[in-house]
Amino acid sequence: DNPNVRVEYTETDPGIPYGFWRSVGASFQGFVVEAFIDELATTAGKDPYQFRRDLLGKAPRHRAALELAAEKSGWGTKLPAGRGCGIAVMESFGSILAQVTEVSVDQQGAVKVHRVVCTVDTGWVINPDTIKAQMEGGIVYGLTAALKGEITIKNGRVEQRHFNDYQVMRHGEMPQIDVFIVPSTETPGGIGEPSTALAAGSLVNAIYAATGKRIYSLPVRPQQLRNTTA
Repeated sequence: DNPNVRVEYTETDPGIPYGFWRSVGASFQGFVVEAFIDELATTAGKDPYQFRRDLLGKAPRHRAALELAAEKSGWGTKLPAGRGCGIAVMESFGSILAQVTEVSVDQQGAVKVHRVVCTVDTGWVINPDTIKAQMEGGIVYGLTAALKGEITIKNGRVEQRHFNDYQVMRHGEMPQIDVFIVPSTETPGGIGEPSTALAAGSLVNAIYAATGKRIYSLPVRPQQLRNTTA
C-alpha cells in the first residue's frame, strides 16, 4: 500500500545473443530487492527479520512463510565470528517463499554455505516430495549463479566452454537444505523456479551478517571479502 512507487524498465543491447535462465526476471529481482530491503533494515536499526515482518501486516501468506523460516532456522541464535545468517522473502510464479541462509567467510574471502532453510506456500499441495525436490534444485541453481556464474567475452566470443570452466556447485560444496511447506488451500502456484530467485538475496544478506560487507554485483568474488570477517 505504499503510494510512492515508480517502476521503470530500460532495455540494453549488450551486443551478444542471450536468453532466459531459470526463474527469468525473478532471478535478479530476488537479489536486488531483498538485498536492498536488508540495507533498509540496517539503516533503520532493526533486525532484518523483524523489519520484514513489520512490513507484512497486510500480507498474511508472506508473513507466515517468513515466520516459519525464522522459527525453523533458529533465527537470532548467536553465531561464531565469521559466520552469519541472511533472510529473504518474496512472491514468485504464484508461490510465496522465504529463505534463511547460513554462511561462513574465511580470511581469504572464501564463502562456505552451511545451511539453507526454505519455506514455501504454493497453495494446495498435490505432491510434497516434488515440491521439496524443486526447491532444492532451484537453490542449487541460484547459489551456483551467485558464487560461480560468471561469463566473460573475449574477441566477441564467450570464453567458457563447458563445466570445467563454468562450474556448478559440487556435492561437497552444497549446504544442508531443509524445506518446509506452509499448509494452504489457495490456488496452486509454480514450483519449478521460485527458490532460484531467493537464493542470491538470502546469500548476500548472510555475507553481510558475517562480514559487514555489502555485495552489489554477482558473482561474489573472494577478493571483495578478504580480511573482512566481522
